[in-house]
Amino acid sequence: MNQGTTMAGILSMILAGGAGTRLFPLTETRTKPAVPFAGQYRLIDFVLNNFVNSDLLKIYVLTQFKSQSLNIHLRQAWHFSGLTDHFIDPIPAQMRMGKRWYEGTADAIYQNLRLIEIHQPDQVVIFGSDHIYKMNVRQMTTFHTDKEADLTVAAIRVPIEEAHQFGVMEIDEEGRLIGFEEKPANPKSLPGNPDVALISMGNYVFESEVLYKELKADAKDPNSSHDFGKNIIPNLMKNGNVFVYDFANNKIPGEKGDPFYWRDVGTIDAYWQASMDLLNANSEFNMFNPKWPMRTYHPTLPSAQIFKPENGEHNQIVDSSIASGCVVNGARVEKSVLGYEVTVEPNAEVTESVIMGNTVIGSGCKLHRTILDKNVKIAPGTEIGLDHDLDEKRGFTISANGIVTVPKGTVVGFDK
Repeated sequence: MNQGTTMAGILSMILAGGAGTRLFPLTETRTKPAVPFAGQYRLIDFVLNNFVNSDLLKIYVLTQFKSQSLNIHLRQAWHFSGLTDHFIDPIPAQMRMGKRWYEGTADAIYQNLRLIEIHQPDQVVIFGSDHIYKMNVRQMTTFHTDKEADLTVAAIRVPIEEAHQFGVMEIDEEGRLIGFEEKPANPKSLPGNPDVALISMGNYVFESEVLYKELKADAKDPNSSHDFGKNIIPNLMKNGNVFVYDFANNKIPGEKGDPFYWRDVGTIDAYWQASMDLLNANSEFNMFNPKWPMRTYHPTLPSAQIFKPENGEHNQIVDSSIASGCVVNGARVEKSVLGYEVTVEPNAEVTESVIMGNTVIGSGCKLHRTILDKNVKIAPGTEIGLDHDLDEKRGFTISANGIVTVPKGTVVGFDK
């Protein structure tokens, strides 16, 4: 069994092949992990920072749908030079097991078993790629080793009304998994706390030999969904050696925000809310921790520039994030995120919005609770997010909570 596994004995796998249909239109031309976030990051940067800051530096990223944008980002932002035993390598779906795409999370790993076996790891760490959080993964692997577990699943507490979206777990006093339901209609609450459920974060640590055995058996089952949550975890749970790592016990050095912040940004509303969470002086998610640096790709651009136009109008920038290359020229930007190279022209108003890179917002525009994907151009005087009937006629996507999303490359309001 696992005795004092070293960092060299751990191989990390990131599942980054999701189509992300619930994030449409942000995923119309890119895979979900490549969706920009917080002005200069991509969603995948958060799990990659967790691995690198935890000194886990043998990483495969399993890609599948619309992966070109993600591959470019990985090449620009995440590469090691001259260290043969340290790597971050994207692995496209290679159909080694036949002419088929990955049929589930477990199948994605199964189709790449040979790649894992080459490294002869003691443990395999398998994480998702599209959550916003910080986690010292070494603390989870140490817990796994101490418990002599076959599988350890990371867990977090969520309000009971949200738990139906996730895999809900029951544990005993030792932290052993004794019950698991994937997306149940009636989730079970924690004992003594009817308002809270314990859910899977989709992060796993496996003993490598156990992983091989389970995946090979699962692949032969014609009735399986080939999914970790639906199949592998319930099957392994029967032998009593699956443990649950409580995310509430994870410690990040130098952290001043909420150490248990974790957001699944699988929908437009969740993505928008996570973006808004960043925009106050006491943000729950701390992006400014030098002991846990947040790496990404930084293009060569000048600093953001804030100009006073000739007509004397003043800028109003409140509770906002402004990336490099932006130009704000006598406009109001409040509680908004501006990505690289966004221009906001005089008298425009941008409130509670997320604006991605290389976008121009014309003079006198009003944008409220709006997401603009990259390369969007908005004509002077255009209003978005204030009249949903008009926004719908324009073909924009409107979420359940009224967030308007404008697709990549859209030109709005100019004469054709």
